[in-house]
Amino acid sequence: MQRMDRRRFIETSSIAFGGIAFGGLVAGCGSEDAGTGEIAGTPVKPPWKYAICNEIMQDWDWERQCRYAAQAGYEGIEVAPFTLGNHVDDISMDRRAEIRGIAEEAGVDILGLHWLLVTPEGLHTTTPDEAIRRESWEYMAKLAEFCADLGGKVMIFGSPGQRSSVGISTEEAVEHLTNGLRDAAPSIAGHGVQLLLEPLSSDQTDVINTLGEALAVVEAVDHPAVSTMFDFHNTADETSPLDELVHAYYDHIGHIQIQEMDGTYLGTGDAVEAYVPALQAFRDKGYDKWISLEVFDFEPGPERIATASMVTLQQMEAAL
Repeated sequence: MQRMDRRRFIETSSIAFGGIAFGGLVAGCGSEDAGTGEIAGTPVKPPWKYAICNEIMQDWDWERQCRYAAQAGYEGIEVAPFTLGNHVDDISMDRRAEIRGIAEEAGVDILGLHWLLVTPEGLHTTTPDEAIRRESWEYMAKLAEFCADLGGKVMIFGSPGQRSSVGISTEEAVEHLTNGLRDAAPSIAGHGVQLLLEPLSSDQTDVINTLGEALAVVEAVDHPAVSTMFDFHNTADETSPLDELVHAYYDHIGHIQIQEMDGTYLGTGDAVEAYVPALQAFRDKGYDKWISLEVFDFEPGPERIATASMVTLQQMEAAL
């Protein structure tokens, strides 16, 4: 399948591979110092788990994706549905069970889905066309079932091309989005899945650019199946420091995606210095869910993207 980048980035630099093992930092014994996150002076690994978004490896077959993710130190995979089929109706129950079984055998969890509405073509959740909106939200319910069949628990709703305003104001588009989420929430919840509305930068969409805007929709929907998430790359429109955003919105953050601010793999920029305060805030808050690597420049290849990023994640861990 042809690669489907959201945007194309140029690799800016390379990373020196340090002497930090992929397995994490092993906790020692003794009394814990809550202020430093250490036990007897030995750094304690944060409670969160690392995953990788599978479109980074989309040119590989599913079994190879799962095996390499585990080999590179990731405990989970976040799935872009278009990498497995154009329409989830075309993915049989037997194939869904096979996909889940392959991941389990490789030792990785399928945590959920993202890039939800890239395919099939023609879906749009905020268009003035009521029939298209209805079809799009019905497909979202199908995705929730698919997610559950794979063992996933969350769906990350980014999909800028399928939520931006078309022929109407941003305010009207947000109203359509809110109403659609409200109507779809019970069905999504029925599959044991939570949909997380992803704030996206304003160069991608005019609908939901900040955590504050996302929270306003979440509160208007008022259903436990709908919340929001934190993506480092998509904080471009925020005006507060990253760690302050974590403290302000933590109770509504159900997932984290990470990459350099320009969308390249970790280690090509200043993520180690820039992201540590936010990661420290997540640690202080007790975040114990997933942090998924999602990049938008696939040119360096899956091996370098996955491996160099894991080294950088461990460097950030060591700085906490």
